[in-house]
Amino acid sequence: MNNYPHPIIAREGWPFLGIAVVVAAAVTYFAGGAWSIPFWIIALFVLQFFRDPARTIPQNPNAVLSPADGRIVVVGKAMDPYANREALKISVFMNVFNVHSNRAPVDGKIDKVEYFPGKFVNADLDKASSENERNALVVTADNGQQVTFVQVAGLIARRILCYVQAGEKLSRGQRYGFIRFGSRVDVYLPLTAQPKVVVGDKVSATETVLAEF
Repeated sequence: MNNYPHPIIAREGWPFLGIAVVVAAAVTYFAGGAWSIPFWIIALFVLQFFRDPARTIPQNPNAVLSPADGRIVVVGKAMDPYANREALKISVFMNVFNVHSNRAPVDGKIDKVEYFPGKFVNADLDKASSENERNALVVTADNGQQVTFVQVAGLIARRILCYVQAGEKLSRGQRYGFIRFGSRVDVYLPLTAQPKVVVGDKVSATETVLAEF
């Protein structure tokens, strides 16, 4: 389930896309082309939101890869509340036009998975990390370093999906979850990690190196 072949469109979007296309086609049939234009636009939006292209994995063994597409909104020292340590925090904000498939940033074993219900404030805000609905994975990387990455729901995101459990092995670039409609992913790294991005940078899941051990 975790490493399904890349179908271009994420499986999470198939029901939404099917409904959107059926509705647009029905309006076209019963009301004509002009009336159906807004519905076809909605169908195209659903199609682009749930796209899930294959990604090339960088070969640098010390690289920590971006778990999501989006824009960097935080790079700095912070408390990792899930592993109880001071850490380098890097946050990726995803808007509704980004790919929302989440991918593992490192090779390693999952120590724990924790889900927290919460609010749905704008994921671009710092307080979203501690107040919003979120799902955290604490992972021991193959090099022994601890990495935490947290799926955070956003203003209109209402469903965090995570397909892995504690004790499982993760591979860099592995698809492990999905967040519907706008959100962010926080990554907590050892303080010795060297960031390779700055606030404002646009990043791509798996293909962009966030930091190096």
